[in-house]
Amino acid sequence: MDHFIALPYGAQGEGFKVNDLVNHIKKSHGDYIIQGQVNCVLANHPKPNSLDVWMRKHHTSKKNTKQATNEIVQELLSSGEFEQGKFACPDSGRLCKGLRLRSSQRYCRDCWIIAFNSNYS
Repeated sequence: MDHFIALPYGAQGEGFKVNDLVNHIKKSHGDYIIQGQVNCVLANHPKPNSLDVWMRKHHTSKKNTKQATNEIVQELLSSGEFEQGKFACPDSGRLCKGLRLRSSQRYCRDCWIIAFNSNYS
């Protein structure tokens, strides 16, 4: 999980470790993050809780350049830590492309009951 992802539109050597993103998702959003790739300046980004904003704020000096490209998403998928899908955007409420942690487990009452009943029925 210490795989380094280089940012194609960042300065030379800029990027992040997959584990840094995994930790960010667990601390911030539960088990997924929206891709949020938008060509705009950071101050006008419509999805402040997205992967694009996270990378711009924390992992590049080129803060006004889109970073969450499809190539970055493919590299994250190839790490084996994520699966791609459409998830509720925490900013717009709409379904948007994003990445969910493969290792995530949801602990909700109904999910636990379904899992319990399927194991013991």
